[in-house]
This record gives sequence, structure tokens and C-alpha cells, in this order.
Amino acid sequence: MKINRNIVRVGGTVLAIVAVIVVLGFVERTVDRTTVQAIDVEVRGREGVHFIDEGSVRREVLDLGVDVMGATLGSLDLPAIEERLRSIPAVADAEVYHTMDGTLHVRVTQRDPVVRVINSNGTSFYIDRDGWAMPTSLRHTARVLVVTGDLDEVGAENGVQRVIGNDSLERHILSDDILRMALFIRDDPFWDAMIDHVVVDRTTGFELVPKVGGQRVLIGMGPGLEQRFNKLRLFYTKGMPRTDWRRYKRIDLRFADQIVCTQRTTP
Repeated sequence: MKINRNIVRVGGTVLAIVAVIVVLGFVERTVDRTTVQAIDVEVRGREGVHFIDEGSVRREVLDLGVDVMGATLGSLDLPAIEERLRSIPAVADAEVYHTMDGTLHVRVTQRDPVVRVINSNGTSFYIDRDGWAMPTSLRHTARVLVVTGDLDEVGAENGVQRVIGNDSLERHILSDDILRMALFIRDDPFWDAMIDHVVVDRTTGFELVPKVGGQRVLIGMGPGLEQRFNKLRLFYTKGMPRTDWRRYKRIDLRFADQIVCTQRTTP
């Protein structure tokens, strides 16, 4: 009896495998015959970022050199379509798949720029959250931290390129510091609301330009950035309310355990 049960079990397994093979064969033949009836596009990304939209993505798919609409699903090179979409500077990732109803689904994720770098020669580019430089766009300007000053950073002259952890760009070491600071500012609601511009001075380092008060805040660069920001927050929340915010023209946080303030001179 035990042998018979084993035979039945094995026989059932074989039949199930055969059934799956038959179904897969049917699905494959159906895919070969089914034509593209619609393109469903979804653009994902951080709120307020609009470098691309559904229309522009759809045009990229339709401009592949083949007639996508009406083509059979089995004839489409989905990896090639994904690669074409990923070649768009504003696109971080793309996923393309189809369903049996003839719909080609396109999912595109935009890059997430966190800082705009403007070099001293006027060239400009964004750095996204993952450390990739991306070119600016005539279509959309991202509302991110702007860094200007004594800069000569390699950007996105030849398209998107990795600027963080790229040994060939080692001489442009400020990109790493710039991104670290930009992420710190954006991820903190207080600083995100307070700071939208930073100036780089090769002598003093990063100089914050707050939205209120009109002073420059010398915060330096390198290790200890978070501690210096915390010290500045304490000064703003405990010290500034007792005086006029416009009283100081410069606040220097580069020295350990102290804040050096320079008052404005009155005429």
C-alpha cells in the first residue's frame, strides 16, 4: 500500500509538471500573437520633482525605431527599452513589462537631486541623493540647496556620471563634502527651512547664507559638521531671540566650544 501511495504521489507530481509546461507553452504562443494595444506609463519620484512626465516617457518608447503600437508582445525587446529609458539623465531606474491584455507597462523612477552646484565659471549641475551628477534642464528647475563660490567641480558635461567614490575625479574632493552637507540640511526640517544657499571659500570652507538675518555663517567643512550645526541651532533658539537677528554680519563656528560673532558696524 505504501508503494502504491508513492506511485500515486509521483504520478501526480509528473502530471502537474506536464500541465505547467502545457500552460506555459500556451501562454508563450498567446504572447507571440497578442499585439500592443495600450501603453501604461507611471513616473515615480520625490514630490515636486518634474524633470520628466508621462508624455515624454511615452514619446521615448514610441520613438524606438519600431512600431510599438500594434507590435506583438513577444517581439518587443524589453531590456533594450529599459536601457533606453535609463539613458535619460533624469531617470534613475526603469522597469518595462507587459500583460496578457496587450498593455505595455512602463515604470520610471526619477533621480532625486539634493543640491545644485554652480562653478565659478558658470557651469552648473545637480548631484542626486546617490552621488550622481546630472545636468540641469530647461524644462524644470529643482528647488534644492544651491552651492556657489570658489568651485571647479566636475559635473555632468558628458551626461550623468558618478561623482562620489569615483577615483578618476579624486581632485574634485568637494563634491563629497557638498553632498554630505546637502543631505544633512534637507533631511532636517529646521535647516531645510533656514538654509537654501551655501558659498564655498577655499580659506574658510562652507559659508551658510540663512534666509533671515542677512549674516554669513562660517561652518567650515570636514569632520564634526553635525556638531557645528547643532551648536548653531542652539545659538539660534537660545541666543538669537534675545537680540536683533540683523545685529551680526558674521557667525563663526569653526572653533571648538565657542561661537565667534562679528557685529555690524553702524554709520
